[in-house]
Amino acid sequence: MGGMEHNGVLGRIDERFDKMSKSHKAIANFIYEHYDQAVFMTAAKLGETLGISESTVVRFAAGIGYDGYPQMQKALEECVQGKLSKMQRINAQYGKSSQSEILTSVMTADIEKLQHTIDNLDPAAFESAVTTILEAGTVYVMGLRSNEPLAVFLHFYLNMIRGNVVLINTTSVSETFEQMIHISDKDCFIGISFPRYSMRTLKAMEFANDRNAKVIAITDSIHSPMNLYSSCNLLARSDMVSIVDSLVAPLSVINALVVAMCLKRPREVKQNLEMLEETWNNYQVYLNDEINFIDDEPILNYSLRRED
Repeated sequence: MGGMEHNGVLGRIDERFDKMSKSHKAIANFIYEHYDQAVFMTAAKLGETLGISESTVVRFAAGIGYDGYPQMQKALEECVQGKLSKMQRINAQYGKSSQSEILTSVMTADIEKLQHTIDNLDPAAFESAVTTILEAGTVYVMGLRSNEPLAVFLHFYLNMIRGNVVLINTTSVSETFEQMIHISDKDCFIGISFPRYSMRTLKAMEFANDRNAKVIAITDSIHSPMNLYSSCNLLARSDMVSIVDSLVAPLSVINALVVAMCLKRPREVKQNLEMLEETWNNYQVYLNDEINFIDDEPILNYSLRRED
């Protein structure tokens, strides 16, 4: 959700989530991820969907500060209306534009997001993230739904730079914890989530935090619930300009992390790439002309001096 107003249903859930009972957390998760369906459900129907009693659902509404279930449903309606009016605004904004105008305006909006990210990213947090990731025993990376490409991208390059990188890629909460069973205070967990925030990623970050692992959040604002369990926050702007979330700024932050790590560990990166090239040649995975950048050329063609 773009602006997660703290008096809205999702904001209220956010504030009270930690203290909720198991059944109330189940309702919270459902509303969080399916509020557009929940808005049409009676308390009985919502209870039936989740296998809990109607009275529990009614108590949940009271627990987050509503007089009753109908009042909470009305607030959910406003939440959905907000989303719809956003879509109508987008339609009004782009409806009569030519294709090239849409291209220009979307790209211009992305440039603005990048500029906002540059102006607001905390350099100390960035430095800390680079060091933490390089020094961790195992690095766990998680990003679900529209954030999954970011997680896959980060995992791919971390694997080139260092060993022991785990990409948590499951929609099941129990499997998430199974994949993290060995996480400890020597490890690092990177949670990537932009609106609508993923409750599963949040739970994984809570688990990592409980195990004293170092937790890094890549998210969109200081109000993001992802910051609840992280010791290091990398904030990148990702407002929606259309139905699609813009991942340009977060991807750029991840790019910068990768470059910074490569420059801190140039020898290891070079060795890994050489070993990969040798393996590819031995197993004839690629034609020889595919990989021809490992000689005396710098690994990265960014205008930065390499550390030796």
